[in-house]
Amino acid sequence: YERTCRCLAKRSDSVVVSVGYRLAPEHPYPTQFEDCLTATIHFLRTAQDYGVDPSRIIICGDSSGGTLAAAVAQALVNRRDLPKPRAQILIYPFLQGLNFNLPSHQQNNTYPVLLRKLTIVFGLRYLNINLPVTESLAKLTYIPEDLQPKYQKWVSPDCIPHEFKKRGYTPTTTTVSEELYAMLKPVFDPVFSPLLAEDSVIAQLPETFILTCEYDILRDDGLLYKKRLEDHGIKVTWCHLQQGFHGVIFAAAL
Repeated sequence: YERTCRCLAKRSDSVVVSVGYRLAPEHPYPTQFEDCLTATIHFLRTAQDYGVDPSRIIICGDSSGGTLAAAVAQALVNRRDLPKPRAQILIYPFLQGLNFNLPSHQQNNTYPVLLRKLTIVFGLRYLNINLPVTESLAKLTYIPEDLQPKYQKWVSPDCIPHEFKKRGYTPTTTTVSEELYAMLKPVFDPVFSPLLAEDSVIAQLPETFILTCEYDILRDDGLLYKKRLEDHGIKVTWCHLQQGFHGVIFAAAL
């Protein structure tokens, strides 16, 4: 990421701080979030030492880094002892682990570089969950029936604009697995799935920039978060790359 960070710093004329958070599996989840939160709090408190205006700090991340950026921004909403982040930038972020059968999952199931099966595998390994993974997992739901009304209003294909279903989308009926719910409870934690944060948190988030790519399995995560933020009056700047793919930011930094 050094080349990418140098490119961002140069082109935006900004100070860029890249957090060298500890990695799994040697340092299990949620160490990565805790490291990012600690680093962010430290910088918010000491920004002026680096010639930075504390009122202009933006939290940014891409892919799983977008997960961490979103989770850190949420963790800071009730902090009255710190300057408020000016904005958050989420570049094709992973934001939920409840539904792997959204239109973007079906359309880009086997599209490089992030396949649906790999997304599930990576997520489970990150959570240190030992579970045999097959494509059939995408056709199961581990949301108990009593919780489905709460979560389905946030993670539903109905929230995806029709234009993003034109390349192909088939609604599917999922089977509820109580056994899976017992094993996958960490997936419901907003630190892992920021899209699932409570309304009281979402309503306090800073102005947001979200980048999505058409040929990206995580496209719909960004679209769903955009809707949730806008529904709570948060200003969102959205950029959609019609020919974009997961990881395209690396090409832009060359």
